[in-house]
Amino acid sequence: MGAEKTKAKSTDEKIKKARKTAKEAADEIFYRRMQKNQDELRWLYMELYNNDSMYAELCETIHGFYEERNRTLRSMDRKREADPEWYKKNDLLGMMLYIENFGGTIKGVEERLDYIEECNVNYIHLMPFLDTVPGRSDGGYAVKDFRKVREDLGTMKDLDHLTAACHKKGINVCMDFVMNHTSEEHEWAKRARKGEGEYMSRYFFFDTWSIPEQFERTVPQVFPTSAPGNFTWLPDCSHYVMTTFYPYQWDLNYGNPRVFNEMIYNFLYLANQGIDIIRLDAVPYIWKELGTSCRNLRRVHTLVRMMRIIGEIVCPSVLLLGEVVMEPVKVAPYFGTVDKPECHMLYNVTTMATTWHTVATRDVSLLKKQLDIVTGLPKNDVFLNYLRCHDDIGWGLDYQTLRETGQEEVPHKKYLNDFFRGLTGGSRSRGELYNDDPVTMDARFCGTTASMCGIEKAGFEQNAAEMDLSIRQDLMLHACMFMQSGIPVIYSGDEVGQVNDYSYKDDPEKAADSRYLHRGRMKWDLAENRKDPESVEGRIFDGLSRLETIRREEKAFMTSADMWTIETYNRSVLCIGRYFEGEKIIGVFNFSENDQMAWISETDGVYHDLLTGNAMKAAELPLEPYGFYWLKRD
Repeated sequence: MGAEKTKAKSTDEKIKKARKTAKEAADEIFYRRMQKNQDELRWLYMELYNNDSMYAELCETIHGFYEERNRTLRSMDRKREADPEWYKKNDLLGMMLYIENFGGTIKGVEERLDYIEECNVNYIHLMPFLDTVPGRSDGGYAVKDFRKVREDLGTMKDLDHLTAACHKKGINVCMDFVMNHTSEEHEWAKRARKGEGEYMSRYFFFDTWSIPEQFERTVPQVFPTSAPGNFTWLPDCSHYVMTTFYPYQWDLNYGNPRVFNEMIYNFLYLANQGIDIIRLDAVPYIWKELGTSCRNLRRVHTLVRMMRIIGEIVCPSVLLLGEVVMEPVKVAPYFGTVDKPECHMLYNVTTMATTWHTVATRDVSLLKKQLDIVTGLPKNDVFLNYLRCHDDIGWGLDYQTLRETGQEEVPHKKYLNDFFRGLTGGSRSRGELYNDDPVTMDARFCGTTASMCGIEKAGFEQNAAEMDLSIRQDLMLHACMFMQSGIPVIYSGDEVGQVNDYSYKDDPEKAADSRYLHRGRMKWDLAENRKDPESVEGRIFDGLSRLETIRREEKAFMTSADMWTIETYNRSVLCIGRYFEGEKIIGVFNFSENDQMAWISETDGVYHDLLTGNAMKAAELPLEPYGFYWLKRD
């Protein structure tokens, strides 16, 4: 008996020693990362807040989050830390989806992972799923609790299980981190409303109109028709509170170090649930200063830089994706610099909008200029490219260039909105306006890719010829998007040509927001048709699969490849070249519903079409309506 006790004691001691050794090794990694970054982190923090005790708390707490990070995630951290360019290859393909529309619940999404794999997708962006208030959620962007999942979708345990299942299949998971504001039902907001000074200081509270009035002189309105102004009067506590977006979304005051610290803790908590990519929502708005537009201020970059540093210390496998809705030249500062990086990735919003402008005008000139600007940016900058997302399309185009060709902003926006509603220009598109402002004559547009390409209209009219044309246009636009520099992301349902869902009008909580037109539930019965090569769903699914497979197999699609545009001497035809390690691919795209001829000057040998295998010279190229080529030099 004594021998058994001695043996058990010895085993316990070995286990304790092993645990201690493992902890020491883990701590060594943390402190190595901390030592590498602490000088800059402390300088930035103290320059902004000048608060030693809050900085000490921050360092101690992020160490705690590092210790809570599980073994699998730490292993992924080390692997990606050793290969920091892992996301810049040609094998990453994203899909945006709403949990409730795609799988019903988080568990339902996990049950559909085989389908996601079948779509060649290895990066899923789960649209907002944190706890919010029905009817006052702005599509989930008014967060009530950053550490709780909406009850109808599941639990944090379900999320952790989903991310683990995704990682086993090599699928990355992205989520939104809404850092500019909270719901008015967030615990902080409720306590602020009761007059607790500490919590009022986490927002922007004013007991008179004097200061808000000064802000209103220089701060633009985000939603001038549906939510005018930037402040909301709270009669129950006799104060104004800053609400840049909607009255139920209260702007956070990042001038308060407590706000920064607590939001960092929320960020790390979510990263520890297995999230690989954190989308920073409305990043340009997070710092406010009187007398400015409260957009893109210098301190925004200080905050994002500190987030990047903290991420590299605690969870270096996690990427920051910035939502910055501006043209690429103005977006680029959010990448930071090579020595002091900020976001890993940013959305290519302007190219998306310009692509649809090109569809409506059949003129590639502006898109070509836009792509030339993107290719002139550093190769280290990684853009996410997309045709459609959960949001509306805002016509933030290069109007200075358009004016040179006689196209003025207001009438041109009206033309685009009329075109995509199917009212003019021989359009086959269907969709609806969003935030139509009768004063400024401005409006944005809603609709799915398939409906904007005419698939909805052709299906309703049972017009086979128009359906062929619409499917070709849909595939051409995706092929053009895949050809651009960066990471392509598709919107759930686009892979099978899902059209607008008008049922949102029957839901009182959604009826006033036309964006729900393209946020419809996944039609799984129609998605089953993807296996039928004669069906609309099957033709689109198969066409996209072929493009995705080629992109993954060809080195010229690497994010760091050279990319440039090539003259076609045809205003309806765009040509893009890509080159990487001796391999060259040319993409040629007809944005017209008519036959076109492209005259290009790439006479450096024989090419073959990656889709058909046909050999040809890249010189005089005939294109059918909405036709395209992916040509590889032999």
